[in-house]
Amino acid sequence: MGTPIRALIADDDVPTRVGLRTILSSDPELEVVGEAATGADAVELVRVLDPDVVLMDVQLPDIDGIAATRLITGVRSERAGRTRVIVLTTFDFDEYVYESIRAGASGFLLKRTRAEDLIEAVRTVTNGNSLPESARTRELIARFAEQPIGQRGSNLSLGLTSRESEVLTLIARGLSNDEIAAVLGVSLETVRTHVKHVYMKCGSRDRVHAVITAYEAGLVAPTDSSIQSLRPSTD
Repeated sequence: MGTPIRALIADDDVPTRVGLRTILSSDPELEVVGEAATGADAVELVRVLDPDVVLMDVQLPDIDGIAATRLITGVRSERAGRTRVIVLTTFDFDEYVYESIRAGASGFLLKRTRAEDLIEAVRTVTNGNSLPESARTRELIARFAEQPIGQRGSNLSLGLTSRESEVLTLIARGLSNDEIAAVLGVSLETVRTHVKHVYMKCGSRDRVHAVITAYEAGLVAPTDSSIQSLRPSTD
């Protein structure tokens, strides 16, 4: 067995923290390295403990989950690159969830999520992917996309080449790297290179954040795509 995935739990509700710790500790490849009851404590513990992933309650005392997520994901770890954040919410489409994703969270889960799905989510984000399989995440982005352009920004200067813009548009339409390669008639390795450049220029961590950028830049409109799938690309 390799090095365990190091997780930090941030929630002001003690029973919730106990439940999350119990679930994560049931997997020998996961290790809960700390718990925080406030946003400020979560940020400080990330600095001290350098976890791979944080399970973040969106509503925390002092610094809320959105601000804490922004602070955490904005700091590059010496050991693991960047700590990933999964936002935990009680209701679908919590008013804060979209802003949490924009702040850098790799996705969100309902607090009633099944234990096995929670563990799988931790593995997914630790591997550098978002949680795009979630229908809730896809609908959340679609709702944002339906806002008037003036409310979400447009024509952002991303510095993308025409080919990179094509790739970003296809990502936003739910295509995998293999599918993008087929559409553009280029090699898979070429697509991977374009995707890497898109992420770098957009400041995106993964496909979900790239899709949000595509909508904000006006590259994709709600009528262009139903966001069929924002799956992580392992190809």
